[in-house]
Amino acid sequence: MKLWDKGTEINALIEAFTIGRDTEMDYFLAEFDVIGSLAHIQMLESIGLLTSQELKVISDELREIYKIIKSGKFVIEAGSEDVHSQVELMLTRKLGDTGKKIHSGRSRNDQVLLDLKLFTRAEIKTVTGQILDLFELLMTQSEKFKTVLMPGYTHLQVAMPSSFGLWFGAYAESLTDDLLLLQTAYRIADQNPLGSAAGYGSSFPLNRQMTTDLLGFESMNYNVIYAQMGRGKVEKIVAFALASVAATLSRLAYDVCLFMSQNFNFVSLPDELTTGSSIMPHKKNPDVFELLRSHCNRIQSLPSQILLITNNLPSGYFRDLQLIKEIFVPSFAELKSCLSIACFAISNMKVNDKIMDDSRYENIYSVEVVNRLVIQGVPFREAYRQVGESIRDNEFHPDKSISHTHEGSIGNLSLPRIRERMDQVIESFNFQKVETAFNQLLAEDIQP
Repeated sequence: MKLWDKGTEINALIEAFTIGRDTEMDYFLAEFDVIGSLAHIQMLESIGLLTSQELKVISDELREIYKIIKSGKFVIEAGSEDVHSQVELMLTRKLGDTGKKIHSGRSRNDQVLLDLKLFTRAEIKTVTGQILDLFELLMTQSEKFKTVLMPGYTHLQVAMPSSFGLWFGAYAESLTDDLLLLQTAYRIADQNPLGSAAGYGSSFPLNRQMTTDLLGFESMNYNVIYAQMGRGKVEKIVAFALASVAATLSRLAYDVCLFMSQNFNFVSLPDELTTGSSIMPHKKNPDVFELLRSHCNRIQSLPSQILLITNNLPSGYFRDLQLIKEIFVPSFAELKSCLSIACFAISNMKVNDKIMDDSRYENIYSVEVVNRLVIQGVPFREAYRQVGESIRDNEFHPDKSISHTHEGSIGNLSLPRIRERMDQVIESFNFQKVETAFNQLLAEDIQP
């Protein structure tokens, strides 16, 4: 069944090429297609395109289809071009011509736009929860190891004293900015495109505000052409946000790979979290973090891929946009897997709390000595020269006591402030509004 079928047989080779992996991707969208349809038919009834009895029977049958989808038994049959066709086919089998009325006032263009936005909102909610889990772990580790010093580096050269608490806390705060970007992307996705039809609206007196409210959207894409132009743009913006999270994870993974090498020996993993070599019995490889890094680097390529697919497309719908689903939809699962394994591995990581006992790090305290001389009244450039000469002449024997007090330093990690920022970002998502709207659509008992 094809919603656009006019009786012409399509060449099998052309059909296979144009469908591609679209059916596979549509399984991710199936439950949202049903939820969108539940809202759409309530609006159709309100403007007189469905009777109250038709609304009830279609709603009841859509909820049955939803249950089939959630049970994992939903199948897009051979001959059904997509999830939209399959849902309409199932309705028509049960309800006859009444089932065919569900498509009034919309196109597959705004239908897939809607499905993708509903899917994206749900996936962002899940990803946000996992980011928060990793944030909490990093904050716990930061507090736990706040007094355990480690070398800080610039240019991969020993630079100044740092701490494991400062290192863990840096990635926790990085996630707050990542989540702020994701929250912005969420708000852009949280605009209802339904009613834009094929990109030029409808002669039916559609009530777009009604479907906006029923689906828990913050707002709608008002201009129907722009609603269609949002296809690809929304995915690109969300992809940038996902890439930002991935960049934080990738950098963290690179640090761990570096810190686990014998030349650093800052952290270690239990044997069961490492892999070995087929010829070198001593090897304990951090493969989990190497693969975490590469997965996240691949996610960081996603915005560029979407950009190249959409680049220079004029207004209106084009089939090019279909390919975005193939790279965009699976990216959430890949990032969620990365977040999950990062939490697991970091929670099992062991910190070397004796690393600063190594004599190779003595010169790291030179800035501390310079600053003490300045406090005693020595001009900074003179203090710098004196300490530099003592290092050159192998006469530098530092006092290793550290006293940093300003915000965000070793002695004042500002963890409550970082947590406050994260709490503000989390509260701004307002996920509850969507959950309430969906529950009402799925549970409402409509009486004719």
